[in-house]
Amino acid sequence: MGLLRRPKLRPIPEAVAYARCHGERSNEIVRVSKLEPRRPRYELPVSGESLRQAFESRLQGRDRHR
Repeated sequence: MGLLRRPKLRPIPEAVAYARCHGERSNEIVRVSKLEPRRPRYELPVSGESLRQAFESRLQGRDRHR
């Protein structure tokens, strides 16, 4: 069984390679807009910090009972 030979590749210009990988450049203008921060959906009865402190105190209490 004979080996299949690949055709030799010819060099292409950098611009052509870029266009093949990333597409053609367009003249469209990109606009950057700033969004307002999202408002909270609802108020939580506990904060992250108070939750962390409560967890730490439970861990410390667990160690004392051993």
